[in-house]
Amino acid sequence: MILEKKELKIGWLYPTLMSTYGDRGNVICIQKRCQWRNIAVSIIPLEQKTDPQLFQEVDLIVGGGAQDRQQEIVMRDLKGAKAEAFKAKIETGTPGVFTCGSPQLLGHYYEPALGQKIEGLGILDLVSKHPGIKARRCIGNVVFEVTAEPLAQDLKLMLGKTPIVVGFENHGGRTYLGQVEPFGKVIKGYGNNGEDGWEGAFYHNAIATYSHGPLLPKNPFLADWLIIQALQQKYQQTISLTKLDDTVAFQARQAMFNKLELAHIDN
Repeated sequence: MILEKKELKIGWLYPTLMSTYGDRGNVICIQKRCQWRNIAVSIIPLEQKTDPQLFQEVDLIVGGGAQDRQQEIVMRDLKGAKAEAFKAKIETGTPGVFTCGSPQLLGHYYEPALGQKIEGLGILDLVSKHPGIKARRCIGNVVFEVTAEPLAQDLKLMLGKTPIVVGFENHGGRTYLGQVEPFGKVIKGYGNNGEDGWEGAFYHNAIATYSHGPLLPKNPFLADWLIIQALQQKYQQTISLTKLDDTVAFQARQAMFNKLELAHIDN
């Protein structure tokens, strides 16, 4: 497969309002891993003044976290033609990675600690609630096994072993899943709510997660999976990516597993 003639458009969801926790790193990671393989990349900010038509043109979508006030501003804007275009992309399989605040937007609603319920898009069958201003935040390193299918099987074939994700979570809200598949099973940390042992959600080719870090530089195989899905969707061809040297990334992962007394987990 000749990738030199391939190109991807990354839609960056409200970068000004929803980049609180450094999730810009996910955009950079996808961009660089494409460029290192001679895949042309353009980054399209999907913001308040964006024409809804641009939502239809992107091949991959990245969304980050936000504070409650910024999240409310986004939801007031993400309506009408924009919302319909966004929903259509997810429903037709456009891949994406949505972190912290973004999955709450994709669900039915988010109830903040103070203020009115924020209605979501209802793409994912989940709800998020803040238990109150006195409740402890879910903060710390998080490790989980990817269980969502066919994602888990794709990653296992790519890695030759069970896919384990490592990240960092920092959220006050708790997310509860309905009829949507979890992204993974928690090994260490809180996950969606600190109660049921699940982390994130997976729908079509969209990954929703509380894992920052940012997520993709710590788990480059997820970035490659997203790139493959985006290229296959766009060109309707089977895509194989050139292998990159991820030695440093995997050494960093192992150092974190050692720190968390999980040295055996990724072997």
